[in-house]
Amino acid sequence: MLRRLSTISAGLVWAVALAGILLCSGLVVGSGPASAEAGRPSVQTDPGVSRNLTLTGALTGADHQTYVEVPFDVPAGMERLTLSFEYDRADRTVIDLGLRDPNGLRGWSGGNKSTITVATSDATPSYVPGPVIAGRWNLILGVPNIRQGVTANWTARITMISAEAPPPESAFMDGAVRPGPGWYRGDFHTHTGQSDGSCDSRTGRRIPCPAFRTLERASAAGLDFVAVTEHNTPSAFAELRSLQAYYDTLLILPGREITTFFGHMNAIGPTGPLPFELGSPRLPDFSDLLGAVEAQGGIVSINHPGMPSGEACMGCGWVVPMPDCTRITAVEVANGGTMRLTGSAEGQFSHLPFWEALLDRGCRTTAIAGSDSHDPDAPLERQLPVGTPTTVVYARDLSQIAILDGVRSGRVFIDLVGRPGTSVDLSATAGESSAVMGGRLQVAEDQEVHLTIAVSGVAGGRVELVSGTAGSSGLTDLSITTNEEKIELSFRKSELKKWLRVNIRNLDGDIVLISNPIFFH
Repeated sequence: MLRRLSTISAGLVWAVALAGILLCSGLVVGSGPASAEAGRPSVQTDPGVSRNLTLTGALTGADHQTYVEVPFDVPAGMERLTLSFEYDRADRTVIDLGLRDPNGLRGWSGGNKSTITVATSDATPSYVPGPVIAGRWNLILGVPNIRQGVTANWTARITMISAEAPPPESAFMDGAVRPGPGWYRGDFHTHTGQSDGSCDSRTGRRIPCPAFRTLERASAAGLDFVAVTEHNTPSAFAELRSLQAYYDTLLILPGREITTFFGHMNAIGPTGPLPFELGSPRLPDFSDLLGAVEAQGGIVSINHPGMPSGEACMGCGWVVPMPDCTRITAVEVANGGTMRLTGSAEGQFSHLPFWEALLDRGCRTTAIAGSDSHDPDAPLERQLPVGTPTTVVYARDLSQIAILDGVRSGRVFIDLVGRPGTSVDLSATAGESSAVMGGRLQVAEDQEVHLTIAVSGVAGGRVELVSGTAGSSGLTDLSITTNEEKIELSFRKSELKKWLRVNIRNLDGDIVLISNPIFFH
């Protein structure tokens, strides 16, 4: 420290001393003269859905140790505001950031962040979530250091998104956690203390469980992504956005379990407002909810539809009519709570028949799974752990948009025991036509279909072929002899129904892997 001080010029020492005298004497070094070039708003675009605004300016030595406020206007109806800031850092120039909305200070991040998001449901740490109020806002530029004779140009790019159409980019992480295509393992259904999740505190008291405990368990289970799906409320999003920066090898997906009296469904991706009061004036029809999720780039999954519904579990079973099942992206065919209750994904309360009935109707609805964890620390006799069962998605990278697109594509399988290293994949050809799991194969009635089944990690088990709700009747069960098995079969189209998928069973005959189907067109 002494060596560092000895290099400070005499002029700088006197400047520091003078600043101290002014502060100690009660004199305030105020928000000095703003540079005449502090901000120049550019033309706004796309007024119906988003508004893009660019502010530019320049600071000089005259702005040293002052605060410059740059006004800009936010129109009515905006739900999300994102600001990115860059500036010339030559000669040790430092510019700090803050935001003021019409009601007062919205946040201050100093020099800690160059991208800021504020929204109704969540915000970048250092900023307060809440309504994006219409009116005059101010970008606050604090200038702790800029030398005499220096000019620092800066640019602030602001994107404002309307409440009607928040984009799927409302993810908690910009870009991908991991680049490149591959199979990514995750859990689409968890709860924390922001709804009804609970766990023991360090002294053994039962408390609403903080979200980081679920994320810790997801990381320990080797998951690549996890969706936190509180019942109806968006209150977790601000906490999750803050945690995503720390858990930068785990993709956190925003979600909500829309809990109605007639069924539960997960909405994955949206962070904007979603109605949940089905049957009320707020949500008279189920299709209105689907529209709200679709407008925000999200997907919907019907949860645990095979459960009974009544006093024991209000609304747990699915009784909502679905005239247009093409808008249902996924069905939770394996639920950790049901599996703990019954010991299996089959038998009583199985969700497989509900899903397969949709497939028989011609719906290309993807099977997924979720632990439905409400206590990340619970023993096995009380609850299955986070990541059991696991949904494994083939995606172009590990990002929110890519994972949701992977679910839409149907190239997804379910690992019921949550064991990395186990996998199943399907591909098929018929003449010049080909398809992978989740895809559609063009095939004539008398044409031969060549099917390839790739299985890993289930040596000694068997492959069960399922085509239509008649189950595996009439189709061959195939033994798995090695840890990496590739089985090739041929069928006539007349032997198959509208779709074909497989279950992989272990030595004890229990299902451990569930594939999605290939559809025949």
